[in-house]
Amino acid sequence: MTATVLRKEIHGIIDIIPDDSLSALRPLLTHLADDYWKPVIEPASPEEIAMCDERMQEYERDPSCFVSLKSRRERLGKRAGIG
Repeated sequence: MTATVLRKEIHGIIDIIPDDSLSALRPLLTHLADDYWKPVIEPASPEEIAMCDERMQEYERDPSCFVSLKSRRERLGKRAGIG
């Protein structure tokens, strides 16, 4: 049985488990996926720290250079023909 087929079968089983039993399954699934579940956050490299420091200084000199994430996404979407 391939992993894909097995995953689909397990998803199907989970879908039919009564709602009040799902909480019993969560600790097991969390334990099994523990190594993959937790994000790995590495310390910033000296180069990354320098880049952040440079951008913060740039913002302090001229706050108008700040571009919000929402605005940036909108601009990228328009360039890509999305929205």
